[in-house]
Amino acid sequence: IERTDISFASGDKNELCRGWLYLPDDRRGRVPAVVMAHGFAAVKELRLDAYAEKFAAAGFAVLVFDYRHFGSSDGEPRQLIDIGRQLEDWRSALSFIRLHSEVDHNRIALWGTSFAGGHVVEIAASDPKIRCVISQVPHLDGFASAAVAGGAQAARLAMEAARDAASGLIGLDPHYVKVAGSPGELAAMTSENVATTWPKMVPQGFSFDNRVAARIFLHLPLYSPERLAEKMIMPWLIQIATRDMTTPVAPAERAAERAPLATLTRYEADHFDVYLPPLFDKVVAEQVAFLKKHL
Repeated sequence: IERTDISFASGDKNELCRGWLYLPDDRRGRVPAVVMAHGFAAVKELRLDAYAEKFAAAGFAVLVFDYRHFGSSDGEPRQLIDIGRQLEDWRSALSFIRLHSEVDHNRIALWGTSFAGGHVVEIAASDPKIRCVISQVPHLDGFASAAVAGGAQAARLAMEAARDAASGLIGLDPHYVKVAGSPGELAAMTSENVATTWPKMVPQGFSFDNRVAARIFLHLPLYSPERLAEKMIMPWLIQIATRDMTTPVAPAERAAERAPLATLTRYEADHFDVYLPPLFDKVVAEQVAFLKKHL
Protein backbone atom coordinates (compact mmCIF):
# COMPACT_ATOMS: atom_id res chain seq x y z
CA ILE A 1 0.00 0.00 0.00
CA GLU A 2 1.33 3.41 -0.98
CA ARG A 3 0.76 6.27 1.49
CA THR A 4 1.72 9.86 0.75
CA ASP A 5 1.29 13.11 2.64
CA ILE A 6 -1.11 15.48 0.88
CA SER A 7 -2.64 18.91 1.39
CA PHE A 8 -5.50 20.85 -0.14
CA ALA A 9 -6.80 24.39 0.31
CA SER A 10 -10.04 25.11 2.12
CA GLY A 11 -11.95 28.26 2.98
CA ASP A 12 -11.74 31.87 1.87
CA LYS A 13 -8.16 32.16 3.09
CA ASN A 14 -7.05 29.00 1.25
CA GLU A 15 -5.75 27.49 4.47
CA LEU A 16 -4.36 23.99 4.08
CA CYS A 17 -5.94 20.80 5.31
CA ARG A 18 -3.27 18.12 5.54
CA GLY A 19 -3.65 14.39 5.50
CA TRP A 20 -2.73 11.09 3.91
CA LEU A 21 -3.61 9.52 0.60
CA TYR A 22 -3.52 5.73 0.37
CA LEU A 23 -3.38 4.02 -3.01
CA PRO A 24 -3.52 0.26 -3.55
CA ASP A 25 -0.32 -0.81 -5.28
CA ASP A 26 -2.03 -3.41 -7.50
CA ARG A 27 -4.45 -0.94 -9.06
CA ARG A 28 -5.42 -1.18 -12.71
CA GLY A 29 -6.65 2.18 -13.92
CA ARG A 30 -8.74 4.53 -11.83
CA VAL A 31 -9.96 3.20 -8.48
CA PRO A 32 -12.92 4.07 -6.24
CA ALA A 33 -12.11 6.18 -3.19
CA VAL A 34 -13.12 6.63 0.45
CA VAL A 35 -12.86 10.04 2.12
CA MET A 36 -12.38 9.94 5.90
CA ALA A 37 -12.12 12.30 8.86
CA HIS A 38 -12.31 11.91 12.62
CA GLY A 39 -14.81 12.89 15.26
CA PHE A 40 -14.99 15.53 17.97
CA ALA A 41 -11.57 17.24 18.35
CA ALA A 42 -9.76 14.07 17.24
CA VAL A 43 -7.02 13.79 14.62
CA LYS A 44 -6.09 11.24 12.00
CA GLU A 45 -3.35 9.61 14.10
CA LEU A 46 -5.99 8.28 16.49
CA ARG A 47 -6.57 5.00 14.63
CA LEU A 48 -7.79 6.31 11.26
CA ASP A 49 -4.71 4.78 9.67
CA ALA A 50 -5.89 1.35 10.87
CA TYR A 51 -9.16 1.75 8.95
CA ALA A 52 -7.50 3.28 5.89
CA GLU A 53 -5.04 0.42 5.59
CA LYS A 54 -7.91 -2.10 5.55
CA PHE A 55 -9.74 -0.12 2.85
CA ALA A 56 -6.62 0.30 0.71
CA ALA A 57 -5.84 -3.41 1.03
CA ALA A 58 -9.35 -4.06 -0.33
CA GLY A 59 -8.54 -2.03 -3.45
CA PHE A 60 -9.77 1.47 -2.59
CA ALA A 61 -7.98 4.78 -2.61
CA VAL A 62 -8.38 6.48 0.77
CA LEU A 63 -8.10 10.15 1.65
CA VAL A 64 -7.72 10.86 5.37
CA PHE A 65 -7.54 14.49 6.51
CA ASP A 66 -7.47 16.72 9.57
CA TYR A 67 -9.84 19.66 9.82
CA ARG A 68 -8.48 23.17 9.91
CA HIS A 69 -7.47 24.18 13.45
CA PHE A 70 -6.52 20.59 14.29
CA GLY A 71 -3.60 18.22 13.92
CA SER A 72 -1.27 18.92 11.03
CA SER A 73 -3.68 21.31 9.27
CA ASP A 74 -3.55 25.11 9.23
CA GLY A 75 -5.91 27.37 11.12
CA GLU A 76 -5.77 29.74 14.06
CA PRO A 77 -6.74 29.65 16.83
CA ARG A 78 -5.88 26.04 17.49
CA GLN A 79 -8.37 23.44 18.71
CA LEU A 80 -11.39 25.37 17.44
CA ILE A 81 -14.41 23.38 16.25
CA ASP A 82 -16.45 25.39 13.79
CA ILE A 83 -19.14 23.17 12.25
CA GLY A 84 -19.48 25.29 9.11
CA ARG A 85 -15.74 25.26 8.51
CA GLN A 86 -15.51 21.53 9.07
CA LEU A 87 -18.25 20.94 6.50
CA GLU A 88 -16.36 23.24 4.14
CA ASP A 89 -13.27 21.09 4.69
CA TRP A 90 -15.27 18.01 3.71
CA ARG A 91 -16.34 19.68 0.46
CA SER A 92 -12.76 20.73 -0.25
CA ALA A 93 -11.57 17.16 0.37
CA LEU A 94 -14.17 15.89 -2.10
CA SER A 95 -13.02 18.38 -4.72
CA PHE A 96 -9.43 17.25 -4.20
CA ILE A 97 -10.12 13.54 -4.52
CA ARG A 98 -12.43 13.93 -7.50
CA LEU A 99 -9.66 15.64 -9.47
CA HIS A 100 -7.03 13.02 -8.63
CA SER A 101 -5.72 11.23 -11.70
CA GLU A 102 -5.80 7.79 -10.01
CA VAL A 103 -9.38 8.03 -8.74
CA ASP A 104 -12.71 7.25 -10.40
CA HIS A 105 -14.60 10.43 -9.50
CA ASN A 106 -17.94 8.68 -10.00
CA ARG A 107 -17.23 6.16 -7.22
CA ILE A 108 -16.68 8.09 -4.00
CA ALA A 109 -17.71 7.00 -0.49
CA LEU A 110 -17.78 9.05 2.70
CA TRP A 111 -16.70 7.61 6.07
CA GLY A 112 -17.30 9.50 9.29
CA THR A 113 -17.13 8.51 12.92
CA SER A 114 -18.80 10.07 15.96
CA PHE A 115 -19.14 13.83 15.26
CA ALA A 116 -18.06 13.22 11.64
CA GLY A 117 -20.69 10.49 11.40
CA GLY A 118 -23.11 13.40 11.28
CA HIS A 119 -20.93 15.54 9.01
CA VAL A 120 -21.05 12.91 6.27
CA VAL A 121 -24.85 13.07 6.37
CA GLU A 122 -24.79 16.83 5.91
CA ILE A 123 -22.48 16.45 2.90
CA ALA A 124 -24.11 13.43 1.22
CA ALA A 125 -27.66 14.73 1.62
CA SER A 126 -26.80 17.61 -0.71
CA ASP A 127 -24.52 15.65 -3.07
CA PRO A 128 -26.33 12.81 -4.89
CA LYS A 129 -23.10 11.85 -6.66
CA ILE A 130 -21.82 10.24 -3.45
CA ARG A 131 -22.12 6.49 -4.00
CA CYS A 132 -22.40 5.34 -0.38
CA VAL A 133 -21.83 6.50 3.20
CA ILE A 134 -20.61 4.96 6.46
CA SER A 135 -21.52 6.54 9.81
CA GLN A 136 -19.79 4.84 12.74
CA VAL A 137 -21.26 5.54 16.23
CA PRO A 138 -22.58 8.81 14.79
CA HIS A 139 -23.64 12.09 16.36
CA LEU A 140 -27.05 12.74 14.80
CA ASP A 141 -29.01 14.72 17.41
CA GLY A 142 -27.44 17.62 19.27
CA PHE A 143 -29.87 17.77 22.18
CA ALA A 144 -29.63 14.02 22.73
CA SER A 145 -25.82 14.09 22.73
CA ALA A 146 -25.78 17.06 25.12
CA ALA A 147 -28.22 15.30 27.44
CA VAL A 148 -25.88 12.32 27.83
CA ALA A 149 -23.57 14.46 29.95
CA GLY A 150 -26.35 15.21 32.44
CA GLY A 151 -27.81 18.53 33.48
CA ALA A 152 -25.06 19.58 35.91
CA GLN A 153 -22.24 18.85 33.47
CA ALA A 154 -24.11 20.51 30.61
CA ALA A 155 -24.54 23.64 32.75
CA ARG A 156 -20.82 23.72 33.58
CA LEU A 157 -19.90 23.36 29.93
CA ALA A 158 -22.36 26.08 28.96
CA MET A 159 -20.70 28.47 31.41
CA GLU A 160 -17.27 27.70 29.95
CA ALA A 161 -18.68 28.12 26.45
CA ALA A 162 -20.06 31.56 27.26
CA ARG A 163 -16.69 32.58 28.69
CA ASP A 164 -14.92 31.40 25.54
CA ALA A 165 -17.41 33.08 23.23
CA ALA A 166 -16.86 36.36 25.07
CA SER A 167 -13.10 35.92 24.68
CA GLY A 168 -13.53 35.42 20.96
CA LEU A 169 -15.64 38.55 20.59
CA ILE A 170 -12.91 40.78 22.05
CA GLY A 171 -10.04 39.05 20.28
CA LEU A 172 -8.56 37.12 23.20
CA ASP A 173 -7.16 33.60 23.00
CA PRO A 174 -9.72 30.82 23.34
CA HIS A 175 -10.79 29.45 26.68
CA TYR A 176 -10.28 25.70 26.55
CA VAL A 177 -11.71 22.65 28.27
CA LYS A 178 -10.50 19.07 28.11
CA VAL A 179 -11.71 16.87 25.27
CA ALA A 180 -11.50 13.59 27.19
CA GLY A 181 -11.59 13.20 30.94
CA SER A 182 -12.62 10.92 33.78
CA PRO A 183 -16.12 10.92 35.29
CA GLY A 184 -16.61 14.07 37.35
CA GLU A 185 -14.01 16.09 35.46
CA LEU A 186 -14.89 19.13 33.40
CA ALA A 187 -14.43 17.77 29.88
CA ALA A 188 -16.39 17.23 26.67
CA MET A 189 -16.48 13.45 27.19
CA THR A 190 -16.26 11.90 30.65
CA SER A 191 -17.67 8.36 30.63
CA GLU A 192 -15.78 5.40 32.06
CA ASN A 193 -15.31 4.22 28.48
CA VAL A 194 -13.54 7.47 27.64
CA ALA A 195 -11.25 7.20 30.64
CA THR A 196 -10.23 3.61 29.97
CA THR A 197 -10.28 3.36 26.17
CA TRP A 198 -9.42 6.79 24.74
CA PRO A 199 -5.74 6.61 25.89
CA LYS A 200 -5.34 3.35 23.98
CA MET A 201 -6.26 5.13 20.75
CA VAL A 202 -3.33 7.55 21.05
CA PRO A 203 -0.16 6.09 19.49
CA GLN A 204 2.88 5.72 21.73
CA GLY A 205 5.03 8.83 21.43
CA PHE A 206 2.29 10.91 19.81
CA SER A 207 1.39 14.13 21.61
CA PHE A 208 -2.38 14.61 21.48
CA ASP A 209 -3.66 18.09 22.33
CA ASN A 210 -6.46 17.22 24.74
CA ARG A 211 -8.19 20.62 24.53
CA VAL A 212 -11.06 22.17 22.65
CA ALA A 213 -12.26 25.77 22.53
CA ALA A 214 -15.32 25.74 24.77
CA ARG A 215 -17.55 27.83 22.48
CA ILE A 216 -18.56 24.71 20.56
CA PHE A 217 -20.90 23.77 23.42
CA LEU A 218 -23.14 26.69 22.49
CA HIS A 219 -23.63 25.20 19.03
CA LEU A 220 -23.53 21.46 19.68
CA PRO A 221 -27.16 21.09 20.90
CA LEU A 222 -28.42 22.71 17.69
CA TYR A 223 -26.51 20.41 15.33
CA SER A 224 -28.76 17.50 14.36
CA PRO A 225 -27.99 15.85 11.00
CA GLU A 226 -30.74 13.31 11.69
CA ARG A 227 -33.18 15.80 10.15
CA LEU A 228 -31.71 14.95 6.72
CA ALA A 229 -32.27 11.19 6.89
CA GLU A 230 -34.90 11.12 4.12
CA LYS A 231 -32.43 12.84 1.78
CA MET A 232 -29.87 10.04 2.17
CA ILE A 233 -30.78 8.38 -1.11
CA MET A 234 -27.57 6.35 -1.38
CA PRO A 235 -26.70 3.17 0.56
CA TRP A 236 -25.91 4.22 4.13
CA LEU A 237 -24.31 1.96 6.74
CA ILE A 238 -25.02 3.10 10.31
CA GLN A 239 -23.11 1.27 13.03
CA ILE A 240 -24.14 1.87 16.63
CA ALA A 241 -22.85 0.76 20.02
CA THR A 242 -25.82 -0.23 22.17
CA ARG A 243 -24.17 0.94 25.43
CA ASP A 244 -22.96 4.22 23.90
CA MET A 245 -22.52 6.92 26.55
CA THR A 246 -21.20 9.52 24.10
CA THR A 247 -23.54 9.53 21.08
CA PRO A 248 -27.01 8.14 21.90
CA VAL A 249 -28.37 5.36 19.71
CA ALA A 250 -32.01 6.46 19.44
CA PRO A 251 -31.36 9.18 16.81
CA ALA A 252 -29.44 6.69 14.67
CA GLU A 253 -32.26 4.18 14.93
CA ARG A 254 -34.79 6.81 13.88
CA ALA A 255 -32.59 7.91 10.98
CA ALA A 256 -32.21 4.34 9.77
CA GLU A 257 -35.99 3.92 9.69
CA ARG A 258 -36.44 7.05 7.57
CA ALA A 259 -33.52 6.74 5.15
CA PRO A 260 -34.47 4.81 1.98
CA LEU A 261 -31.35 2.62 1.76
CA ALA A 262 -30.00 2.55 5.31
CA THR A 263 -28.53 -0.53 6.98
CA LEU A 264 -28.32 -0.41 10.78
CA THR A 265 -25.93 -2.65 12.69
CA ARG A 266 -25.81 -2.92 16.48
CA TYR A 267 -22.79 -3.88 18.54
CA GLU A 268 -22.94 -4.70 22.23
CA ALA A 269 -20.33 -2.14 23.20
CA ASP A 270 -19.66 1.43 24.27
CA HIS A 271 -18.62 4.29 22.02
CA PHE A 272 -14.84 3.89 21.85
CA ASP A 273 -14.76 0.08 21.84
CA VAL A 274 -15.32 0.06 18.07
CA TYR A 275 -11.91 1.64 17.40
CA LEU A 276 -9.84 -1.10 19.01
CA PRO A 277 -9.46 -4.88 18.72
CA PRO A 278 -11.17 -7.19 19.15
CA LEU A 279 -14.34 -5.35 18.12
CA PHE A 280 -12.51 -3.20 15.56
CA ASP A 281 -11.86 -6.25 13.39
CA LYS A 282 -15.57 -7.06 13.16
CA VAL A 283 -16.62 -3.45 12.60
CA VAL A 284 -14.09 -2.76 9.84
CA ALA A 285 -14.80 -6.08 8.13
CA GLU A 286 -18.45 -5.05 7.82
CA GLN A 287 -17.36 -1.70 6.41
CA VAL A 288 -15.11 -3.33 3.82
CA ALA A 289 -17.92 -5.67 2.74
CA PHE A 290 -20.30 -2.71 2.46
CA LEU A 291 -17.82 -0.75 0.32
CA LYS A 292 -17.17 -3.72 -1.96
CA LYS A 293 -20.90 -4.13 -2.50
CA HIS A 294 -21.81 -0.51 -3.14
CA LEU A 295 -18.65 1.24 -4.34
